[in-house]
Amino acid sequence: MGVKRVSEIVSAYVKLGGIKEGSCHMFRHTMATLMLEGGADIRYIQHMLGHSNLETTEVYTQVSMRKLKEVYDSTHPAAKLKPLETETKEPEKKDEKRMTAEELLSILAAEEQEEKEEDEENPGKEKKR
Repeated sequence: MGVKRVSEIVSAYVKLGGIKEGSCHMFRHTMATLMLEGGADIRYIQHMLGHSNLETTEVYTQVSMRKLKEVYDSTHPAAKLKPLETETKEPEKKDEKRMTAEELLSILAAEEQEEKEEDEENPGKEKKR
């Protein structure tokens, strides 16, 4: 069974599940984002996704900056340093700008187009997706 047919089957099940849009690409993006947020090195994710260019993989860092701050706060020595006099309640966090569904879908579509173009430029290259 080819990649296109698998994508068609997944898309059909996504629609049956009542989700407006979705495909195998959406699952790839979710997997990569969750791995990055879980602490996986972006180079490993790049390899798993078969991206020849790290910039293609870096789209996942845009949606996980919140997690990066959490990791920094919990692991970086400088984040743990607090002056003795100011050990008071932490200031309230400002509203974080969250990515809208439309913005995320736009990024996914652009990434999918870039991957198609890479495939067209390198037709004999084995796909790892």
